[in-house]
Amino acid sequence: MSGLINEQFDCYFVTKGVLDILLAGGWRHFGTYFFRYDSHLKDEEIVNVLPLRVNLAKSMFSKSQKNLFKKNEGLEVVIRPTRIDDEKEELFYNHVTKFEENIPSSLYEFLSDDPDRIPCENVEICLYHEDRLIAASFLDIGDNSTSAVYAMYDLNESKRGLGIFTTLLEIQYSIQLGKKYYYLGYAYETPSFYDYKKNYHGLEYYDWRGAWDPYPKGGVYFGV
Repeated sequence: MSGLINEQFDCYFVTKGVLDILLAGGWRHFGTYFFRYDSHLKDEEIVNVLPLRVNLAKSMFSKSQKNLFKKNEGLEVVIRPTRIDDEKEELFYNHVTKFEENIPSSLYEFLSDDPDRIPCENVEICLYHEDRLIAASFLDIGDNSTSAVYAMYDLNESKRGLGIFTTLLEIQYSIQLGKKYYYLGYAYETPSFYDYKKNYHGLEYYDWRGAWDPYPKGGVYFGV
């Protein structure tokens, strides 16, 4: 099935309803750039791409995920319309030092100049320890769904599991909003850095034929 879909477009604004439709069709966006592709060149090999989402009606946290709430119970959680400031940019440049390839150069690779409303409503989930920002994630809001855009954390706080914890907070917030689906973004059919996205109850994957199916414990194999 590889190589059948590789599409993109630019759009300054989408309604919440249109965002839901795009997400359900395997689309993603960074800023005003929307894209979807069903395969990717990884380590000189073509691999199949898996759009992933959580069916929130079936979501529940595992024991290890619940433990992250205990580990981080002293943190202040702030949810508000997204804005980019010096504090977040400093956190971004701290966080990207963990990457060895495909290193982003700016938060504006993922967010627009007016990220709270262009191209759609977006909120930030910020975590503070003693008034210091140690993690932030950015979440699109649709009519019946939400979608993770980007997350970052202070590498000096790695023992807190903040990357996973911000995802759990996004899921929790999406449930509080009464949404049906939480979109995690892309992973690959084969093992990769993005496999952490596959560890959630209620997980579903897009088959690129218009259907979302439960993600099986043994993984997904599309074949050729």
